[in-house]
Amino acid sequence: MAERIVVVGAGGFGRETLDVIEAINAAGGTLQLVGVVDSGPRQVDLGRLAERGVVYLGTEEEWLPGAAGDERFVVGIGSPSVRAAVARRLSDAGLRAVTLIHPRAVVGSQARIGDGVVITSGVQVSTNVSIGDHVHLNPASIIGHDATLADFVSVNPGAIVSGNVVVGGGALLGAGSVVLQGLTVGAGVTVGAAACVTKDVIAGATVVGVPARPISEEVTP
Repeated sequence: MAERIVVVGAGGFGRETLDVIEAINAAGGTLQLVGVVDSGPRQVDLGRLAERGVVYLGTEEEWLPGAAGDERFVVGIGSPSVRAAVARRLSDAGLRAVTLIHPRAVVGSQARIGDGVVITSGVQVSTNVSIGDHVHLNPASIIGHDATLADFVSVNPGAIVSGNVVVGGGALLGAGSVVLQGLTVGAGVTVGAAACVTKDVIAGATVVGVPARPISEEVTP
């Protein structure tokens, strides 16, 4: 029986999530896309949904009362904090999250992958990796062996998480950033695009540059 899927988020990553669903079905999957929920969609995004024949279901408040209850949801919202809030509301409403893995992603042996995860095309996940709930792995990102990513982490396109790295809940690793072997990136951290993390990062910090340093410090180009 086909799983009925609702994607939350009409923006860029939400529509990339639609691509993952389409690729899964093209490879023989049986996912049934019900439509997209978004509490503040831009007109341009609604137009892009219409172009591909995807139904806009309305805001959470509009959609939830009429939901059948058998829908599985996935939150395609890039912001870790917003994604966490939405996922918790839908879980509290009794809905279950679904994990989506693009057929052209590579997932190594003994990987542990949580609920609500989206793994896009070209991602490489190595052996013995642990991925928490509602993690986003954007195109061409790489997760090294024995790495641990907690809930609601975002790894943006082309970012590299080296082996034995621990990434705390709600952290965001910017496009093209690199976290070196064995380090810990704390909860809620933002790593800037193209930054290279060479030492542990405390929770809540924002780091940029090469080597990555907190934005409160002077960064030499």
